[in-house]
Amino acid sequence: MTQQTHDPRTVRLASAAVFTVFALAGFNFSTWAARLPAVRDSLGLSEGQMGLLLLVGSVGSLVALPLSGLVVTRIGAPRAVLGFAVLNATGLAVAAAGASLGQVVVTAAGLVVFGVGTGVWDAAMNLEGAIVEQHLGRTVMPRYHAGFSLGTVVAAGVAALLAWVHVPVQVHVPVAVALSTVVVAFAVRAFLPAGQHETTSADAGAAPESRRSVFSAWLEGRTLLIGLVVLAAALTEGAGNDWLSLAVVDGFDQTDAVGAISFGVFVSAMTAMRFLGTGLLDRYGRVVVLRLCAGLALVGLLVFGLVPDDMLWLALVGAVLWGMGAALGFPVGMSAASDDPLRAAARVSVVSTVGYTAFLAGPPLLGLLAAHVGYRHALLAIAVPIVIGLLVVNAAAPTRRTDPERPTLVP
Repeated sequence: MTQQTHDPRTVRLASAAVFTVFALAGFNFSTWAARLPAVRDSLGLSEGQMGLLLLVGSVGSLVALPLSGLVVTRIGAPRAVLGFAVLNATGLAVAAAGASLGQVVVTAAGLVVFGVGTGVWDAAMNLEGAIVEQHLGRTVMPRYHAGFSLGTVVAAGVAALLAWVHVPVQVHVPVAVALSTVVVAFAVRAFLPAGQHETTSADAGAAPESRRSVFSAWLEGRTLLIGLVVLAAALTEGAGNDWLSLAVVDGFDQTDAVGAISFGVFVSAMTAMRFLGTGLLDRYGRVVVLRLCAGLALVGLLVFGLVPDDMLWLALVGAVLWGMGAALGFPVGMSAASDDPLRAAARVSVVSTVGYTAFLAGPPLLGLLAAHVGYRHALLAIAVPIVIGLLVVNAAAPTRRTDPERPTLVP
């Protein structure tokens, strides 16, 4: 099947829409993550209990992700993004209400819904981004993920301000995510029709072929190794997202507002590296750049975790390096999984599922460690997956497509 072509203006509009949707996904996530110290205090949870609470949301994502490729091929990326963005926002609103009431069960239920919405939204927007990247013929996926990071920066700044003026979580979170959902609804209208991704429910025999494609991708060695690269990157990024603000508040005896600002420093470094990363990838290639990122992440993590507790400024230097190092693994993994557009939906689904197991294993592990050694020192455990990801990074090298009618993209 020949890939449908679109005029340049349509592709540019679609690219802007994908960037916007990524930014809003980051905005929603950071709106919640930056207020975690207040949530922890409202619920009266220990370090280990907070880890288990974060685990609940990850379970929701992991339940939804294996079928995300099938969902997108059935209903298309625009409807998948919008529908699951609504679930994402609804879950966060419920979780915020539960936290304000001191009800752990209500908060956990909201996080399950949030996790389901996040998982499919993430896979669908990455798949749409990969298709737009194919039409553009150049590396742009890191910029879309920079949009996600930019959204987290904006949300962290808003959260820091609202925490400083004592706006409660139950007011801040629902209003913020409701506004973002409205913008998502407008943005997805500019997605490419190719968001259906080669197979639609109207095609004869499409559904059986979609199912075969989705599940057979689990048997591909390269796809699984790319998933491992993304898993390491997700653990590196997710540890900062989930725990950095708490580590600053508890480890350096700072206020919630300083914790939110520190989280903003981390995600700002990620954002800058993702904008810079497109040029680096085009010039040096995926493998070299991912090795550089692994080194930065390792050094930054060690600095943040080991400096004395009266040297917050130096810890934040470490957070900058850590954020830069965590920036490119996930977007490069998505691009690598999408090298062949015919198999992109299935492979992105697999890679996303493997990567998201980081959010299943990471929170409880770090929470249990933090109960014994504190948040900062517990984060040092992330050095292990960083090294593992470094060992298998060659799997992300670009492959030549088998369909001669398709343009070749060499990032």
